[in-house]
Amino acid sequence: MFALEKSNESVVLQNGKQSLRISFVTGSTARITFTEDKPFGVKPSFIVTTSSTYNNYRITENAGSISIATEAMKIAVDRQTGAMSFFDSSGRLLMREPERGGKWLTPKAVYRNVYRKDAAVAAGMSIDGVRAVAGESERVFDRHAFEAKLEFVFSENEALFGLGSHEEGYGNLRGKSRDLYQQNMKAVVPYFVSTKGYGILVDCSSLMTFHDDAYGSYIWADVVDELDYYFIQGDRFDDITRGYHELTGGAPMLPKWAFGYVQSKERYVNAREMTDVVREYRRREIPLDLIVLDWKSWPAGDAWGQKSFDPERFPDPKGFTQELHDMHAKLMVSIWPIMTGNCPDQRELLDRGLMLGNQSTYNAFDDDARRIYWEQANRGLFSNGVDSWWCDCSEPFEADWTGAVKPEPHERLTINTRQSKQYIDEGLINAYSLFHARGIYEGQRKVSGKKRVINLTRSSYAGQHRYATVTWSGDISATWETLRRSIPEGVNFCAAGEPYWSLDIGGFFIKNDPKLWFWRGDYDNGCRGLTDASITEPDPKDNGCTDLGYWELYTRWMHYGVFLPMFRSHGTDAPREIWRFGEPGTPFYDAIAASIRLRYRLIPYIYSLAAQVTLSSYTMLRAVALDFPDDATTHDLIDQFLFGPAFMVCPVCSPMYYLRNSEPIRDSVKRRDVYLPRGRRWYDFWTDEVYEGGQTVSADAPLEKIPVFVPAGSIIPMSPVMQYVDAIPDAPYEIRVYRGADAEFNLYEDAGDSYGYENGEYAMVKLSWHDAAGELVIAERTGGFSMLVKSREYQIVFISAQGRKTRTVRYTGQEFRTCV
Repeated sequence: MFALEKSNESVVLQNGKQSLRISFVTGSTARITFTEDKPFGVKPSFIVTTSSTYNNYRITENAGSISIATEAMKIAVDRQTGAMSFFDSSGRLLMREPERGGKWLTPKAVYRNVYRKDAAVAAGMSIDGVRAVAGESERVFDRHAFEAKLEFVFSENEALFGLGSHEEGYGNLRGKSRDLYQQNMKAVVPYFVSTKGYGILVDCSSLMTFHDDAYGSYIWADVVDELDYYFIQGDRFDDITRGYHELTGGAPMLPKWAFGYVQSKERYVNAREMTDVVREYRRREIPLDLIVLDWKSWPAGDAWGQKSFDPERFPDPKGFTQELHDMHAKLMVSIWPIMTGNCPDQRELLDRGLMLGNQSTYNAFDDDARRIYWEQANRGLFSNGVDSWWCDCSEPFEADWTGAVKPEPHERLTINTRQSKQYIDEGLINAYSLFHARGIYEGQRKVSGKKRVINLTRSSYAGQHRYATVTWSGDISATWETLRRSIPEGVNFCAAGEPYWSLDIGGFFIKNDPKLWFWRGDYDNGCRGLTDASITEPDPKDNGCTDLGYWELYTRWMHYGVFLPMFRSHGTDAPREIWRFGEPGTPFYDAIAASIRLRYRLIPYIYSLAAQVTLSSYTMLRAVALDFPDDATTHDLIDQFLFGPAFMVCPVCSPMYYLRNSEPIRDSVKRRDVYLPRGRRWYDFWTDEVYEGGQTVSADAPLEKIPVFVPAGSIIPMSPVMQYVDAIPDAPYEIRVYRGADAEFNLYEDAGDSYGYENGEYAMVKLSWHDAAGELVIAERTGGFSMLVKSREYQIVFISAQGRKTRTVRYTGQEFRTCV
């Protein structure tokens, strides 16, 4: 039986060798720690950064239970079994553990491999880059630890979201399972949220699994020193996410240009090709802010991963980056944690003993290794004008990227985690990317405050957002099914508290290679495969995929990408620049151009949301169910999502014009069904037609547009189309007010780059719509910064079922009121 042992800074309950500790970070966030036959640990968490404590709780006891209550929540512990139940302040049950207890620890011994510095290392090239495998090692005992299992009893009517981005295309995680390890197309976050108003973060960095299926409802962890998790209560999804960020740290602002259009491919060969691409975008007046240099930018030869430019293909790095900057474009460069071929960067880290056992992957868990790695990146790239980072292969021991037949899920788990455990502590294999991102962020912050850090990375973990990361979904294939699956996976990633997610628009692999299970796109015509590693000039015959079926898929993918945190086209097999899909006046080209231009019209809205991510722990990419938890129909929507408070986005996920091999589809209906959540009225973004919520409608979906709906009571600030995000600093704003309910929106402005905002160098204008009075209040501007446009034209558009009315005003920073 559990008895109360201590109740000052935390509540400790003892049952023989079992110890259960309950402490509070805030009144809404509880930490639960469970151990057996050993004291509670004192090592700092890699995930949780806060040291805050909250002691204003009340303890009540009776014969059967002990209750600990704050003003926001109550936890009841069964004295007999230690089973815990969580309630909100009104006494409503949120979640409970099973009556038998729900917390299980199984002792296990943890071993590690010790490698000689002169051990043989075999390096080989895979489709996913170089991999290095060390020879024999000595396996030695490291410590005693546990396997852990945490069981849940969920309510029948709740939905769960989170746990990162995976392949299966799951939305609501009820009835599902997840293997939680890092892989090319798996980015893990051990945190989920419920429509009932809570979130659970497991503080563990080992392999885990989640189950809510025939095997039970639980999380299993491979290696823990103790079972340690956090329960976060919140009345709204944003409150829960705020609690998660209070634990794991806030998300810094990304540069404004990161929200513009990003052009990438596998791969641009030399500097001239890249500057020519940017110049062509400018000539065509198609907006662009960032161009990306994929792998193999380093010197030619057998070396891999050197963080400097090839002197033959990039003879003048500073001149190259300056030419891009003169055209108002930024440069992102791919860097790898793996270095081979005795390149200078590898040699330096080896000489200092800062490599992992394969002598090729730097030890990101080591402070000195991260420092040296950053110094190399700074010396070879950042000091030459590179603006941002693409930390590719941040799960460096992926091992299943081979063969014609995709291994079964349990085989993939074993293959990948076994390889990681060869070189990384078994309790840390999920956290490599977290430490890798930390090194880049802390390194750049020390040398420059003028450029904000941005790191596009393929892996993730809880808390990684604090290092300015954007995670993308890996090397996916160009199929309609992949597009459909991507929608709920992105939503789940962001529901897990990590705010910035993206993907390869158009799919990374376009064609089908029957020899490789992952290279399974649907479109072969005009595709080349990987770019030849030996070429120094772009291939003039590489003009893009010619299959009109792919052109349609790519166009629909671009529609979807407009409403993602990062809007980035990338992949192999064929280039993706807009002129690969026709010319002006042709349907695919015009539809793609319209998508890019719409993105730029929405920059004031998107950048203001980004500010709320930093200032208020907001989430841009949202599950419909988490904003409409009482509408059970929303719980299983997998092909609709919310982009901020004002857009419900409904991508088209099936062909309407062409099948593969450019085969026309005859007499197809260019529409898709859309569910409109109850409790709001909804406007068609394109037509202003108004619909009542709580129904499914058939939405118009021709090639040139994606179905998008706006809830009544929304404010959307927009700008004119411009060629890069700050091309017209004093451009007028169009402020759309969708009538039918009250609305608020905080319009944010700052310098767009640098960290001045951390010192209050930003401005905010609160827009408030009072529906009953028919009045828009533009509040007095708060804050300021040196580049602030103090006087700006606002074109206010009031939208209702009766039509549009427009008022044009000049806003100078003083409160202003205007009525319909």
